[in-house]
Amino acid sequence: MSSATACQRICVLGSTGSIGVSTLDVIARHSDRFEVFALTGASRVDELAAQCLQWKPRFAAMPDAARAAALRECLKREGLRTEVLAGEGALDELAAHPEVDAVMAAIVGAAGLSSCLAAARAGKRLLLANKEALVVGGAFFMDAVKAGGATLLPIDSEHSAIFQCLPEDRAAWPARIAHIVLTASGGPFRTRDPATLHAVTPDEACAHPNWVMGRKISVDSATMMNKALEVIEARWLFDLEPERIRVVLHPQSIIHSMVVCRDNSVLAQLGTPDMRVPIAYGLSFPERIASGASQLDFTALAALSFEPADFVRYPGLELSWAALRAAPGSTAVLNAANEEAVAAFLAGTIAFDRIHSVNAGTVERVLPSPDAVRSLPGLLDLDACSRREAQRLIRSFAS
Repeated sequence: MSSATACQRICVLGSTGSIGVSTLDVIARHSDRFEVFALTGASRVDELAAQCLQWKPRFAAMPDAARAAALRECLKREGLRTEVLAGEGALDELAAHPEVDAVMAAIVGAAGLSSCLAAARAGKRLLLANKEALVVGGAFFMDAVKAGGATLLPIDSEHSAIFQCLPEDRAAWPARIAHIVLTASGGPFRTRDPATLHAVTPDEACAHPNWVMGRKISVDSATMMNKALEVIEARWLFDLEPERIRVVLHPQSIIHSMVVCRDNSVLAQLGTPDMRVPIAYGLSFPERIASGASQLDFTALAALSFEPADFVRYPGLELSWAALRAAPGSTAVLNAANEEAVAAFLAGTIAFDRIHSVNAGTVERVLPSPDAVRSLPGLLDLDACSRREAQRLIRSFAS
């Protein structure tokens, strides 16, 4: 099937989130190339209904049966024939559907692991915006990609940048790469006195200077846990030892990441901070199509600056390398703890600087068993155990 002429059928998992909305924006610019086959959401019934009315997908799904029923009733009133599915299994079913060509995996958190695995095992073109699938699944997830013959395309701007700097032949990567450098904006608190971070509010933490993102990911950017998870993701995507992955602050978010080659030449991918660029590349790979992003104007750039990553200001960043060197499954423990800690911060239960305390404490207390990382049930059990320990720590900090 020629990618230049065939209309690809797309399943968007997490279509009401920021990545899902941006994906649909790119698709709208290329209706001759892409067909929206399925849309899924977690809780925003009205938004998913509006998307269904616009795109008229064959299927829509929500994990919650009550919300799925509400969506079904809404679409029925509009005379839409979209079939609405309910339950976690529905997401797996759509991700692996035989008529789906590509899956945009944009569900936030460990909740997206099962559907990502389903797409991988079914050999889909898998556009991975859900970094937690690799953070939690690790080698188990990559084995599923290989066994299913899936095409795994990174959508995180940093990993897409690395991918774009490398040859299509993955076998050539080890001989070419000395190390990679993930860039980070530094978030909203890059210049703030670390001693004042205890008083940070959720709205302050979510006010990212460069990117428009959901609240959870925005908080992760403020703590740099987002970058910590990206280090773990990069380890598996590019099959690199942890010491060959580095992080540098780049406040302008123009250079999205870099590959340092064995001859010390540096390859970098540049562009405006707009997620539609890596989304468009993932959808059209190996071709390139219009993304809708603004063109980079070099004459308007005052400077491109770089700073070292500060482990005092961002203590969570150091946890990524520590978790990668610890027992297999430790990265899943870290991810579960962080999801619980961020949720508690956004709810006003703990202070901003306690997010790291919860994360570090949970990783210290939960030791994964070797069997935990060998199956999806094992990983889900480990995730649940880690969340219980994180919640216990949260209660101790909130009291």
